[in-house]
Amino acid sequence: MTAAAPLPVTVVGGYLGAGKTTLVNSLLRQADGRRLAVMVNEFGALPIDASLVEAADDRIVSLTGGCVCCSYGEDLVSSLVMLAALEPRPDHVLLEASGVAFPGAIAGTVGLLQDFALDGAVVLADAETVRGRAGDRYLGSTVRRQLAEADLILLNKCDLAGDAVAVEAWLGETAPGARVVRTVRSEAPIDIVLGAWTGRAALPAAGGPFDHTDGYATAMLDPPEGAEPEALARILADPAHGLLRAKGFLRRPGGGTAAIQTVGNRWTVSDAPPDAPTGLVCIGLEARTDFEALRRATRSL
Repeated sequence: MTAAAPLPVTVVGGYLGAGKTTLVNSLLRQADGRRLAVMVNEFGALPIDASLVEAADDRIVSLTGGCVCCSYGEDLVSSLVMLAALEPRPDHVLLEASGVAFPGAIAGTVGLLQDFALDGAVVLADAETVRGRAGDRYLGSTVRRQLAEADLILLNKCDLAGDAVAVEAWLGETAPGARVVRTVRSEAPIDIVLGAWTGRAALPAAGGPFDHTDGYATAMLDPPEGAEPEALARILADPAHGLLRAKGFLRRPGGGTAAIQTVGNRWTVSDAPPDAPTGLVCIGLEARTDFEALRRATRSL
């Protein structure tokens, strides 16, 4: 693994019944040639639809499209290392936490491993029940911590909630550090949930299969020559612009190339191959993301 780029890991959390299993299956069906490795706490709660399973042994389940699923039990680190050693190597790891786990703790473990890169913590919340769960005397502290540790919250089952807009506003106060996206049946474009943008397919526009929300929009951003990558990343992650995701490459003023990625309010800048094509892909919601304002902000760098 010494010559390979760090393997990105996305942590998926949320309390029991919020829609994590449905999300995992949706992402696998959208993989489009991307090799996903799915990690679950135990095979007894295997979240993969039978129609996606090709073969299984004691440790690994082979899925369609070159994807795999494994159980990590109590040994998260060794399971990650085992996945990274597979041939062919996965493109991305999707780690589904149990309903009582704290995504921030898992994300912290991933962040300590040099051959892996935390891509983000995505937490699902049931729009019909999340406020009640957050106020429960037994479950409330766990649910509130899960939400607070999210980079992106998928507010799921919005078709069942009496007022999903009010629930979203409540989440804005409860978890101010996270972006919130309303969903039905855990349906969200894969490039919203996973930051490993490949450019293989465009996101659906408003009126597409995900139009029960505001509609997703993408824009290419050409950063100005001489811009500092860290300064640009901070602008992209500024909540005022409402971006959900951004990823791309920028030439450093002193030489070399930087990779920039944002999810919610969190951003990372790392070294990239010198021949990486410059430019940024920015993903937001049509009704909330002002791409022109974002371009004006970056031109001031």
